[in-house]
Amino acid sequence: MNVLIVGGAGFIGANLARFCLAQPDTLVTVLDSLEPAMRATTQNLRPIWERIEFRRVSSLDTAALSGFVQKADVIFNCAGQTSHPLSMQDPLLDARLNVLGTLNLLETSRLVNPAAVVVFCATSTTIGKARAETIDEDHIERPLEIYSANKGVAEHYHRIYAINHGLKTVTIRLANLFGPYGKSNSEFGFMNYFISLAQAGDEIRIFGDGAQMRNVMYVEDACSALWAAAHTPSLFGKMRFAVHEEHRSVREIAEGVVAQFGGRANFVPWPEDRKRMEVDNVRIDGAAFRAETGWRPRFSFVDGLRQLKGVIAT
Repeated sequence: MNVLIVGGAGFIGANLARFCLAQPDTLVTVLDSLEPAMRATTQNLRPIWERIEFRRVSSLDTAALSGFVQKADVIFNCAGQTSHPLSMQDPLLDARLNVLGTLNLLETSRLVNPAAVVVFCATSTTIGKARAETIDEDHIERPLEIYSANKGVAEHYHRIYAINHGLKTVTIRLANLFGPYGKSNSEFGFMNYFISLAQAGDEIRIFGDGAQMRNVMYVEDACSALWAAAHTPSLFGKMRFAVHEEHRSVREIAEGVVAQFGGRANFVPWPEDRKRMEVDNVRIDGAAFRAETGWRPRFSFVDGLRQLKGVIAT
């Protein structure tokens, strides 16, 4: 099987490349533009460098993209801008990477390889603030910033290409991942940021009282979910949440990180700009995805932290 990972030098993409290589009879090609604003680096791929084909290619470059798309059996679309604050500072960059890049990849797939399966890495933040105690695929979408809005637009493109052109697209919404090769900057999500602070023995600042609930998941489980999505034809044309069944407060998450890695937690008032983007309590139900695929996460929150600690130690 030929697997193409677009945006494969980033956090999810680099871990997904490793996961795919562990599957039988699988060849992996990784494309990434190495966009400076995304801080992607081929360093994330060095341990598997000899086992993959890597090319510096943007999802906006149709000519370069076509040759790789044409040979793929499964395409994982992990490309895009992933910072909520940066999307507000530079919304045009976000639109180019998350909207136009996605549309170009889909159109290229339609033209040169409509038989390929296309799995899109989406985000739970597309929903905005929860309007129900538990969130599922029927929850309304009212995103709070440009990144989440554009990821929602990209979701709709995948569905439209499935309906109108017969592409085998699947959209998987992920939430609050942590693990190896994550960015240590708060703009790219709080989980890996908390861990990087704890490793350095620094203070983890928690906005407010930390009571807001989250689903968190070790990145290897996200990779297995994406792989399961690619191999479940009943999901083609659909969107699903792939999340852990555990729900923990931000306070509990910080305390768990401190227990494993060190540092200390401190509670501070909300900065006004971050408060406007805060989604408050989020409890996501991923039952539909589990029922359709049989997928289950391997790692609890604590087990994931221990696994990451072991990876870092080696």
